[in-house]
Amino acid sequence: MSEKILIVDDDIDSLKLIGLMLQRHGYEIMAANAGNQALSKAASDRPDLIILDVMMPDMDGYEVCRRLRANTETRGIPIIMFTAKTLVDDKVAGFEAGADDYLTKPTHPAELASRVKAILARSATQRRRDTRKGITIGVVGAKGGVGATTIALNMAASMFLTADNPIVADFRLGAGSMGLSLGLERSLGMATILGKPANEIRPNIIERELAVHPSGLRSLLSSPRPREAQLKYPIESALTLIAALRTMARYTIFDLGSRFDDSMSRIQREMDQLILVVEPFDVSLKMGREMMQELEAGSLGSGRTHIVVVNRTQSNAQTSWNEVEYILGQELRAIISAAPELAYQAAKAGTPIVMYQPGAIVSNQIVKLTEDVNTRIRSLAGGELTT
Repeated sequence: MSEKILIVDDDIDSLKLIGLMLQRHGYEIMAANAGNQALSKAASDRPDLIILDVMMPDMDGYEVCRRLRANTETRGIPIIMFTAKTLVDDKVAGFEAGADDYLTKPTHPAELASRVKAILARSATQRRRDTRKGITIGVVGAKGGVGATTIALNMAASMFLTADNPIVADFRLGAGSMGLSLGLERSLGMATILGKPANEIRPNIIERELAVHPSGLRSLLSSPRPREAQLKYPIESALTLIAALRTMARYTIFDLGSRFDDSMSRIQREMDQLILVVEPFDVSLKMGREMMQELEAGSLGSGRTHIVVVNRTQSNAQTSWNEVEYILGQELRAIISAAPELAYQAAKAGTPIVMYQPGAIVSNQIVKLTEDVNTRIRSLAGGELTT
């Protein structure tokens, strides 16, 4: 099948000339003579490449480019800016808007064909890489204070100890405690990234914001500063961040907290696996049941959601494991023993429990949980991880 190229130019003669040149090389050509028309055609027809003029009547090419990059449906389409504007600042503006290449009019047909061929080849290579994406695992608390952060952090640490080199990400803006547990003062990375427009979020930008624990474990952290919770980030930025993290690690573990709204529901749908953490007490279990219903309504419950019971304190008033399964309607993936003193000592040392005391019962339980989830991922992938 011929590759489709959308040419955007308000000059009809330019549209015809460029179209004819590229048709001779076997490409399928589409045309738009205004910015809004280009955005509509890009979203509906999904071309393999867009050649975009800068000067147009309704909106300039830079704005069209920015909007294409901000839309999850079109952000991956390569764009060549093609214009009579020849100043260096114009070219810089094109690249900053998200263009992949920049050509000035007039250009030789051979150069145009060569640039188009190179961009399409690079795009095809990138698409093949994208199919080998990393795995995302989200950890959700039935309510605050059930130990979801501890599970997320220690699952990531377990993977790190087996040389998987994961990233752990804390999505709890304004309530982030993971950095404190790791003894890391720099904990603004998540807010910094989510505060950027989607088209500016790239792996190299994220890399700068990762905090690295002395063990080598990488983390993208939220802070405990209440003001940070007021950040109203666009969902497109969050989805772009998740997609970029998939390319940066074999596994990314997300602490998603207990908040549930439209944005968090959308983020949860980006997870390959979800872990719902509950305590074996009536209030937590009832809230966990409600959360399970929401996850299942979002088509996340079947085969993707695992129930983990965390005992944070010793008590004779706990609900039995079989009653927990009855209430939640699902088999438990793990039961984590109470170890408040060990948790305190590990946090004081700024080290995940599984690293602080590897042979402890609770460490072994978390390692086993991690192995079980990994086994589940492999079985869903047909025995081979797509990384």
